[in-house]
Amino acid sequence: MIRVSPGGPRRPGLCGLGGALLLALAACSSAGSPPSAAPSSAAASPSPPVASAQPSSGSASPSASLAASRPATHSPSPTHASAATTHLPAAPAVAGKPLFGKVIGIDPGHNGRNYTDPAFLNQWIWNGRAMEHCDTTGTSTNAGYSETLFNFMVSSYLAADLRAQGATVVMTRTSNSGVGPCVTTRATIINAAHADVAVDIHADGGPPSGRGFTVLEPVADGPNNAVVAASALFGTYVRSAFLSYAGMPVSTYDGVNGVQPRSDLAGLNLTTVPKILIECGNMRNVTDAALLSSSGFQQRAAAALDTAIVRYLGR
Repeated sequence: MIRVSPGGPRRPGLCGLGGALLLALAACSSAGSPPSAAPSSAAASPSPPVASAQPSSGSASPSASLAASRPATHSPSPTHASAATTHLPAAPAVAGKPLFGKVIGIDPGHNGRNYTDPAFLNQWIWNGRAMEHCDTTGTSTNAGYSETLFNFMVSSYLAADLRAQGATVVMTRTSNSGVGPCVTTRATIINAAHADVAVDIHADGGPPSGRGFTVLEPVADGPNNAVVAASALFGTYVRSAFLSYAGMPVSTYDGVNGVQPRSDLAGLNLTTVPKILIECGNMRNVTDAALLSSSGFQQRAAAALDTAIVRYLGR
């Protein structure tokens, strides 16, 4: 995600995938002006939502499920792997199926080919407070590792853990090779599943000097009023687990002590289930980038989120 100031409009981000830059810039300049009147309800993407609701089958261990979930195209280089932080405590093992009967929503931010369709991205939608674009391309490291791939990898590892523990997992996209869906449609997918809790997974494109993760929490705006307090509570579990097990510090440039309320994001404004968005680190910072592009960190981030979900739902 490209970071914007709380309360400000969300701008299409620039993807770091080579030739995508010109298309993304074209998208930014071709959007036009937003409609003067906001619709009474959230607009949905014209494309059909991509959703996955799969209950767990079998009793595979979390580690085995993580290995099985890794897309075959992902092969971190030794440089990336060596960047992973060591000597961290492992996230606690979970015995049995404590999440049986629970529904968990996962939204891997953006999509791997968003940059190919600027007209789709620049549709105007109502985010619960204001007009914004359907989605953006996301950001990338200076070396070109995309946020979309990071988001999808962490989400895949997390989904495998949750399913191994008995949960039904609903994902807003199930590959990194598509376009969309719009942010409003992502919220609709998770709301319609009546998820017990949900997480939007991103990485930030902040200032190069800044490090760390931020938990973004909803601000009451009508549709989300009933879940703002529960979302904040879930956020405390996420912050604690991420600090303990992921190996990423709290943000030095966004929020206060790793937490930032946001009122300009459709996924939080329109949620009717407890939900937070986590910026897992800053892709524009060289230290964070080395972690974010390593499979070791991605698995630790997923394990930390899994720990937070289990603790929140088991409280």
